[in-house]
Amino acid sequence: MFGAWAAHADVKRGPVTNLPLPRYVSMKAAEGNVRRGPSLTHRIDWVFKRRGMPLQVTAEYGNWRRVQDRDGAGGWVHYALLSGVRTVLVESEMLPVYARPDPNAPVNAHFESGVVARLGTCSLDWCRITAGGYRGWTLKANLWGVDPSEIRE
Repeated sequence: MFGAWAAHADVKRGPVTNLPLPRYVSMKAAEGNVRRGPSLTHRIDWVFKRRGMPLQVTAEYGNWRRVQDRDGAGGWVHYALLSGVRTVLVESEMLPVYARPDPNAPVNAHFESGVVARLGTCSLDWCRITAGGYRGWTLKANLWGVDPSEIRE
């Protein structure tokens, strides 16, 4: 019991939200300016243009969150552009999505690399994902936007 508590005590928390850092979120807006610093006076370095794209929050400052995408690109984004809805990015070509978390189960669909899927339940190795009207289970190692040790109920 103490070991679990000690591991939990090491989690870094955001000074604004008290939520864990780093953590995953998604783009709520269809477009979001990514700034060099946490204010409207900072230069816009680029614009994220994909609603639902998973992002990793690495810092907080007031109403701003420093985020990065799968490639490590990022900057400061206003919190109103972000959602707590969890999504993942498929990282494998023609990723099989199974009816059950079992490689011998029937395949419900194949997702192309780059598909953004909604994240559901995750065990240590498997996650349930949904995209394009299809849902099922796939190996967590083929997804970006979920930590390898993360368990979701």
